[in-house]
Amino acid sequence: MNKLPLAFLGTVALLATPAAADDLIQPGQWKVTTNNLMNGASAPPQVRARCLSAEQTGDVSKTFGPVMSTVNSDCERAEDAVTGRKLKWHLQCKGQLDMDISGEFNFDTTSHYSATVITKAWMAGRLMNDMKTELEGERLGDCPS
Repeated sequence: MNKLPLAFLGTVALLATPAAADDLIQPGQWKVTTNNLMNGASAPPQVRARCLSAEQTGDVSKTFGPVMSTVNSDCERAEDAVTGRKLKWHLQCKGQLDMDISGEFNFDTTSHYSATVITKAWMAGRLMNDMKTELEGERLGDCPS
């Protein structure tokens, strides 16, 4: 199996951490379910719990936005917008590894969100990774003491 997609899984895991503006999402314990479809093959869903403080639920663009660290590629955001209860962003990277990553998060209530993140990566003009990640976050209650 190509090692390149593992780097993208790490990136998407960071994106799966819930947080948002005060009126979009609540602090507390969250269950985040992640479904990946990578290069046409689906992986078993991953479920993890995450406790979020009130401080972590402040900046939806920062917390749900792309977190990328690349070598020999330059990345820039092509889009980053919060409209109503939705966040959309788009990141493009050019260099040794070209990437196109977009995300759309729908905070339908303060205790639930769903999201789709699309990641495509090319090296020397050849598609190396084509991944679709679907996320669902559900607030379970207050964080354990």
